[in-house]
Amino acid sequence: FVDMEKMFELLQQPPDIVDIPDAKALVITEGRIEFAGVYFGYSKAGLVLRGLSVDVPPRHTVAFVGATGAGKSTIGRLLFRLYDLDRGTGGAIRIDGTDIRDVKQASLRSAIGVVPQDTVLFNDTIKYNLLYGRPDATDQEVEAAARAAAIHDAIMAFPEQYRTRVGERGLRLSGGEKQRVA
Repeated sequence: FVDMEKMFELLQQPPDIVDIPDAKALVITEGRIEFAGVYFGYSKAGLVLRGLSVDVPPRHTVAFVGATGAGKSTIGRLLFRLYDLDRGTGGAIRIDGTDIRDVKQASLRSAIGVVPQDTVLFNDTIKYNLLYGRPDATDQEVEAAARAAAIHDAIMAFPEQYRTRVGERGLRLSGGEKQRVA
C-alpha cells in the first residue's frame, strides 16, 4: 500500500511544464524547425547543449549522431517540451517561426512524429498499430498518417491491407515497413 500511496502522491504533483495562459494551438504552415542558440543543462552543474543552432527546412530529414551524453536525446525532449528553455538565456526552438513555448503542448506533440530505432509493434493488425498513438483517429486520418510515413502503398499491396496482422514483433513486415508503421 505504501508504494500505491507514493504513486498517487506523484500523480497529484503539478506538472513542471505548463502552457502559458494565452497559449494557442500550433499551426503548421511549412514545417520548418529551428533551434536558435539553444543552451540547456539538466542541472546547474553543466550544460548539455551550448549554443546549438540548427535550421531544418520543410520536408527534410535530420539525424543527430554522436557519443553518449552528446545531447541527442535532449534535443528530442526539448522539441517535445518535456523540458523548457529559460526565456532570454536558453535560446529558442521555433516551428514555422513560432516559439514552441507559446503553443499548447497537446497541439505541439500531436504535430510531431517519432521513428524509434528499435520498433515496437503489437501482434495485431497494421491498423491497430497505427492507431496506437491516437486511438480516436478516423480511417481517413490513419490513411493520411500512413501516406505521410510512405507506407500506404505497401499496405494496400497486402491481401488484407490495413487488416493485415503483423505477427510477433512485426515479423511479417520488412525492417523498413516496421519502422514506418511504428
